[in-house]
Amino acid sequence: MVFHLARCSSTAIVSRKNQQTLVAVRAALSSSLCHSKLFQGYHNQLETKLTQTRNRSLHTSNKMGDTSVMAPAALKTKGIEKSVWVEFNQLALEVKPLNLGQGFPDFAAPENVRRALSRVCNDNENVLLNQYTRGFGHPRLVTALGKLYSAEMERVIDPMQEILVTAGAYESLFVAMMGLVNPGDEVIIIEPFFDCYDPQVRLAGGLPVFVPLRPSRVGTVTTSAEWKLDPAELAAAFSNKTKAIIVNTPNNPLGKVFSRAELEMIAELCKKHDTIAIMDEVYEWMTYSGETHVRMATLPGMWERTITIGSAGKTFSVTGWKLGWTIGPAQLLAGPKVIHQHSVYTCTTPIQEAVALGFEEETARRGTPECYFQALPAQLEVKRDRVVSILTEVGMYPIVPQGGYFILAYVRDIMNKIDVGGDPNESRDFRFVKWLSRNRKLQGIPPSAFYSQEHKNIGEDYIRLCFIKEDVNLEKAGEILKQLKLDIDAGNVK
Repeated sequence: MVFHLARCSSTAIVSRKNQQTLVAVRAALSSSLCHSKLFQGYHNQLETKLTQTRNRSLHTSNKMGDTSVMAPAALKTKGIEKSVWVEFNQLALEVKPLNLGQGFPDFAAPENVRRALSRVCNDNENVLLNQYTRGFGHPRLVTALGKLYSAEMERVIDPMQEILVTAGAYESLFVAMMGLVNPGDEVIIIEPFFDCYDPQVRLAGGLPVFVPLRPSRVGTVTTSAEWKLDPAELAAAFSNKTKAIIVNTPNNPLGKVFSRAELEMIAELCKKHDTIAIMDEVYEWMTYSGETHVRMATLPGMWERTITIGSAGKTFSVTGWKLGWTIGPAQLLAGPKVIHQHSVYTCTTPIQEAVALGFEEETARRGTPECYFQALPAQLEVKRDRVVSILTEVGMYPIVPQGGYFILAYVRDIMNKIDVGGDPNESRDFRFVKWLSRNRKLQGIPPSAFYSQEHKNIGEDYIRLCFIKEDVNLEKAGEILKQLKLDIDAGNVK
């Protein structure tokens, strides 16, 4: 069969059968039985024939127009193709800046969880730890989560019924939308918001309704606590079509930690309008001095209408592990579980086991300085304060975050002194961030990406920077910004 295909004349379009045969031949060549010159010769003939056919097909397509018979993308994907992460990750690959854009640590994760994963993968006793596990969550992990969150939420949580483990908090959000939102349902999104909320609501057939946090002051050093919801504006967003509201606390990108009073205001509206609260709490352990993370699920009458989303990547500084969870009453998890079981089905067993071991160890030392839930925010608060000092010094007025590991800085005054060029149809923060990356080799993220079209103007005067980075890199960023200020003052901006 291989010999025949290598000799046969090709059609204008490469057949799937030929493609499959080539794959098979390549695979066979990796075997010690197939290293003869004769066999390799036939492989090379087939490779050449298929390449020539592809080129002819492309030439014909270019002459006659697109003759592709591939089905177009589903209509539901129209209008949501763009992603700020795809765009700025590509820019980072091209210009190789100091990257304070994407939210991941550039230092080692805690040794205990790394050691746990290594031990699990090399366990010759329990070999099943490298095979499939329970679809809704590895038993050891959901048990550890149940113990931790039963204490956090002041109620006994059934780990087998009230916890769903997912491929990162991103999947938790996705299965929540797909499993709870019906076409035509409205979902309230508080701005600024993590950018996947909007497209996920739309993919589920829902209609996003945006309500922004608004600053009380601009153009000076402020705190994230000064960004507030307008109670009347929020109340007006609720209707008999409202299915859910998404609240991110601590907020990305703002760093706002919603107060008990603010959450109680939202809770009363949820109860009044029979609305589900989808709580994105992935930065739950990262609050700073004087701040308390209040859980919506602990407020009176809210457990039964709240799902809480968490992240191992954020909790243990292992964003590449992509493991998250959803906690809530069984009836609210029923729909998300169906979506999960028919898409991802089950998450990586060794990673779930390692995270479970990490939680067991950290839960045992809660309340001590050694606990990572205490050690990480203490470390981050020092970094935050250093970045605040740098930004203030160079005239980029920071919004001091109460939690999380991002900081917004007001840069309108600086943008007004620089010709950043770029596409005039783009938001000015996009153009400034691209200019900064290309010309000063420092990358952030434009905050207008976290707003609806209607409210993008609120974010256009800022830049988002991530400070969960090595101190040496934060200092390098400081030097870049200080030099930029000197050049602006000297009229020497390039």
